[in-house]
Amino acid sequence: MAMAATDHGVAECPLCHGRQTQLHARAMDIEYFTSDDAFEIWHCSACGVLFVHPMLADELDRIYPANYYSFQKLSKNLVVSIKEWLDRRALERLTRQIPGDNLSVLDIGGGTGWLADQVKAADPRFRSSTIVDIDPGARDVALQAGHAYFLGRFEEFDAAGRRFDLILMLNLIEHVPDPRAVLAKAASLLTPNGLIWIKTPNFDSLDARLFRHRSWAGYHTPRHFVIFRRESLERIGREAGLEVAGFEYTQGAPFWSVSILAALQRLGWVRVSAERPAIYHPLTPILQALSAGFDFARQPFGAKLSQMVLTLRRARD
Repeated sequence: MAMAATDHGVAECPLCHGRQTQLHARAMDIEYFTSDDAFEIWHCSACGVLFVHPMLADELDRIYPANYYSFQKLSKNLVVSIKEWLDRRALERLTRQIPGDNLSVLDIGGGTGWLADQVKAADPRFRSSTIVDIDPGARDVALQAGHAYFLGRFEEFDAAGRRFDLILMLNLIEHVPDPRAVLAKAASLLTPNGLIWIKTPNFDSLDARLFRHRSWAGYHTPRHFVIFRRESLERIGREAGLEVAGFEYTQGAPFWSVSILAALQRLGWVRVSAERPAIYHPLTPILQALSAGFDFARQPFGAKLSQMVLTLRRARD
């Protein structure tokens, strides 16, 4: 099992294996209730990351329940429709940087392939799509949508000599025990002009500070193994042989909404459970819309919002 060992009460960083670490918070699974335990969130001052202890890398079947959000085909509502429109606009800006015809996309942790669908809708040059994920139910949906599907971890994925023009890692890099190795493998699968698009939580944000000791949803305990801020995220990309092609902060509505729901549950005003996780609660679309609006209003003033979007390409000599 990949986990940060403790020695005299100090956790070892999974990236540098050093012990310049201190306890940052304790957090529960406030979304899917896969455990009743309080997990420790540690900060490594050398790497500038947070990491969870224990790290349940060998218990994925337990910590990712069948109703996990990325395994499901989302029902359309106003919030989802707006999100898809924003995704397509962002993807159009991204893919126009990639030259060529008959392009291919690899979505790591892509679930049902909903984002690969958006890539194809945004840019018809993308004719080939591959999804890597651990859920067999999501596989059936992805195959029906015309995507190739590898069932398993990306670390086990054999590309059989294929290269990809766009590699998507949306809300993925924080879920793996060795982010540097995953990025290095992704770099090896890029075409010369290809891009890697990453979205991941930023623990240097307003909501991360407000809910630090209240199981901030960005911890996504215990499924987020390593959490970054901008400096540490860009550095690990460079260490994997990549260079930064673009960066921006974006709205963190999912983290705000789940954190607020958990606070309301502690007050006894709402009920969230394993049978009806936070993402399926009727208040969630309202909270997401309000918090997204709050973040978008702050974005022009340089606010460090709670999600980061990083674009990487092969390092150029």
